[in-house]
Amino acid sequence: MADKVDFKREIAAYRARSGRFDLVDVPDLQYLMIDGHGDPNTGSAFGEATEALYPLAYRLKFASKALGRDYVVMPLEGLWWAADMESFTGARDKSRWDWTLMIMVPDWIDKRMFAEAGDSGRVRLETLSEGRCVQTLHVGSYDDEAETLARMHHEFIPANGLRMTGKHHEIYLSDARKTAPEKLRTVLRQPVSAG
Repeated sequence: MADKVDFKREIAAYRARSGRFDLVDVPDLQYLMIDGHGDPNTGSAFGEATEALYPLAYRLKFASKALGRDYVVMPLEGLWWAADMESFTGARDKSRWDWTLMIMVPDWIDKRMFAEAGDSGRVRLETLSEGRCVQTLHVGSYDDEAETLARMHHEFIPANGLRMTGKHHEIYLSDARKTAPEKLRTVLRQPVSAG
């Protein structure tokens, strides 16, 4: 059997550095996706979305392994936005946020394998095309991201002749259930285009 593929090591866009903003070209990637709305810390929608994604991701991994193609299940990711982006970056009014939770799966996972894995009906298999992005590594609590996001959105992006084009993207490299908030490692990514 071939070695187990770890896409976090294979795909450069999964690496980011703390304390600096880097421009990266993100390839088209395929994800398991589920949509929701509201504060991820209250209510049940966010937890239910996570609980729908992970079992499906592992069923697909084991189905792929049975075919001789093993890989490491990727971390949880999220797209975040709001009708008024100030409620996202400045006021941090989480009750007004929309989100899509995602787990990247290899491109050899096709619609047939997805259907056979027993999808819950809420999860979809979709390719995300982000292209050119600005990203950084945030170390610390999710609630402490606002300053970094403000510098990214209001300083780095315009200073480099760029404009924001897609949804804010986060990659959760740490398990929040097992990691102290001050040690959480999160890639913060923003798709951009020439201004």
